[in-house]
Amino acid sequence: MKHFLPELRIYLCNRWVSRLPSHTLRLWFYRSVMKFPVGRGSAIFLDATFDCAGNFSLGDHAVINGKCRIDNKGGIYIGSNVSISQEVMILSADHDPDSPGFTGRNKQVTIGDYVWIGSRALIMPGITIGKGAVVAAGAVVTRDVPPFAIVGGVPARVIRKRSEKLDYTISYRRLFQ
Repeated sequence: MKHFLPELRIYLCNRWVSRLPSHTLRLWFYRSVMKFPVGRGSAIFLDATFDCAGNFSLGDHAVINGKCRIDNKGGIYIGSNVSISQEVMILSADHDPDSPGFTGRNKQVTIGDYVWIGSRALIMPGITIGKGAVVAAGAVVTRDVPPFAIVGGVPARVIRKRSEKLDYTISYRRLFQ
């Protein structure tokens, strides 16, 4: 019985609530039941899944597009004006490959303001993505990303720098997403 209610909450979150075609209802559930601080003007689109309650925050005017996997066991903290494209996977937990007992490890992921993460990118546990950085579609981020860097590839490497003159507010919601 000890694990029943937390497991029920995750089941409802990922199999029912994530599919409700209403931002208002989904955000109410995320804020009230899952205890996620979600900033003003932010959106979490359909079919985004989470691994636990808590350990997640989303800044103002940030967007998590559809079908993203958010493994927030180790903590995921996302800044403001962040755009996370479809099917991105952000992991904050893994296992120690040298542990005889397959010991789990939690490692916080931090994503700064004005970050853009392209479709199907994979962010590994313990990563910090600096302010204004861009992660190209399909990239696998295995190291911290410096502020305003554009990275891509497997594993992701710096391609070039992005302009530091960023002054926009993301306002992106679709009616049934």
